[in-house]
Amino acid sequence: MNSYQIQANEKGSRFITVSEENLQTIEKYNLLGDLLNSTGFVDQKTLDKLQLNVRALLENTNGKPELLGLCQDVLFQDNMKAFALYQLIKLYINWRQETNIN
Repeated sequence: MNSYQIQANEKGSRFITVSEENLQTIEKYNLLGDLLNSTGFVDQKTLDKLQLNVRALLENTNGKPELLGLCQDVLFQDNMKAFALYQLIKLYINWRQETNIN
């Protein structure tokens, strides 16, 4: 499976590795759907909303391994901030286009 690097800060000194499995999990659970408000601006509140949604999913799915992996690898790691979430959203959109997911 492929893995991708997203920039985690504006300086470009930190990166997060996102696996194809992570992107498939985002797709499976529609984690980015309805996440952004009408402005499309990604801020800390957006990240907080995503993390709360994922915590609720974890409780309702009895900790599915793919969700736990996404949390550990990407969503809840120290480098995940609003800037990194924006990069993750861009990666996800590009990945969907490349894999022809509608």
